[in-house]
Amino acid sequence: MEHIGFIGLGAMGSAMAANIAQAGYPLSVWNRSAAKTEAFRKPGIAVCATPAELAAACDIIIIMVFGPKALQEVLQCPAGVCAGLKTGAVLINMSTVSREATLAAAAAVEACGACFIDAPVAGSTKPARDGALTILAGGDKALIDRTTPLLKTMGRVILHCGPVGQGTAMKLFINLFLGTLMQALAEGLCLGKKMGLEIPEMLATIENSAVSCPMFRVKGAAIEEDDFSKNFSIDLVFKDLSLVLTEAGKLGMPLPMTAASREAFSAARAMGFGDEDMAAVIKVLETLTGQKVRTPQA
Repeated sequence: MEHIGFIGLGAMGSAMAANIAQAGYPLSVWNRSAAKTEAFRKPGIAVCATPAELAAACDIIIIMVFGPKALQEVLQCPAGVCAGLKTGAVLINMSTVSREATLAAAAAVEACGACFIDAPVAGSTKPARDGALTILAGGDKALIDRTTPLLKTMGRVILHCGPVGQGTAMKLFINLFLGTLMQALAEGLCLGKKMGLEIPEMLATIENSAVSCPMFRVKGAAIEEDDFSKNFSIDLVFKDLSLVLTEAGKLGMPLPMTAASREAFSAARAMGFGDEDMAAVIKVLETLTGQKVRTPQA
């Protein structure tokens, strides 16, 4: 059985790595802050001192870090992955980064004689814990097919989106909807409350209409319960919408609704809500309008 290395043990990465270990794969891990590796210090799971040490020990390396800068650093710093990468190894980047960063990472990995798969995920912490993510894979189809048993320890659906870079493109595509729909829900609930409507009836109307969707159901319930515990944070949505707008700018593509939504998430970060769940964007509108939608818990 191939030895797997996992880099990036945040809320998503730690759950994904745990599922790989649970499936019986030999596993080594590394994280920038060592405290997050403690849960993995048990028989069969090696905690490596550097990304290079991990790469030298592993056949397949998975990276799940915050963004383009973190990906470049973990690959190409002096003790980075590329310093230890074995010829013929496979590197799977599951972080959400720009297409430019994806292609640069692929070039760096392939220059070491290794193979690269671009495989960001759709889903938040609960699907990550449940092994129920949707994996958006870009790269050689035969290579993706070969790694599918491993990918299925983390995700229920593996979609081949095309060559390297197209997994990232698909992730930017779907996260455009994630951010703009969350902002639309926040605006709708604020307007409805201002008109005298109550959250349960508004959510029931959404549920029984053409705009019903799982995200509205889950995030609407979180807002109603005043529960902003982090599943997918304000900071991450802001980062992803910024990536979307940067890519659109390169393509000469105007995205006015996405730009407006990104600024709402920017305002939420400025107000100190960056580490809360994306549903906390409603707090910006509550502040601006003076209209409280939820009843804060005592």
